[in-house]
Amino acid sequence: MAEPVAGELSETVRVEAFSDGVFAIAITLLVLEIKLPPSDLTGHGSSLLPELLRLWPSYLGYVISFITIGVMWVNHHSMFVLIRRTDRYFLLLSVLFLMCIGFLPFPTAVLAEYLPEPKGRRIAVAGYSASFVLIALAYNALWWYAARGGHLLAEGADREAVQTITKRYMIGPVAYAVSFGLAFVNVWASLAVHVLLMGYYVLPVRKPTTNRPAM
Repeated sequence: MAEPVAGELSETVRVEAFSDGVFAIAITLLVLEIKLPPSDLTGHGSSLLPELLRLWPSYLGYVISFITIGVMWVNHHSMFVLIRRTDRYFLLLSVLFLMCIGFLPFPTAVLAEYLPEPKGRRIAVAGYSASFVLIALAYNALWWYAARGGHLLAEGADREAVQTITKRYMIGPVAYAVSFGLAFVNVWASLAVHVLLMGYYVLPVRKPTTNRPAM
């Protein structure tokens, strides 16, 4: 049985490595969306500070998106403490999830550009929230498929941890859908939902355990 276990581990390692790369690229692209103020507006630097302060929507979008992606990466890592096998459909769901993650810098840039504009901010925030609805749905689909019947989980996977993770992840799509609806009522309330979810998913859960033998 030693060889199949080694093969299974190598499959999950490849998925984790590829996922880490996409997470890293998406986070890097976020900071590239913060544009420098035009030099012809700042003269010799006397008005640079006000121009930098006008970029506050970019800073806000960067912080929310960066921390959210970072928290998702942490939880994604925790998932693979339990997930030890893969199959074709799991890999395709991983690609779908990572496609959503890779797309996030674009709605973040739109948010930063139009948040100061009264006529465009609702659509910008709604689009931003809709992106997270899709990410949360893809994230849940990835986990649900792996945990369904435990067919991709390690032998002896902590069932209580599996149930806890499933319940926590189900909150994401619903909460982001609420933030999407709120965007058309109050954009700040919508963004507040994002901040609250960041705090919620930062909170630790009972550490998943398995009965895997020591390597």
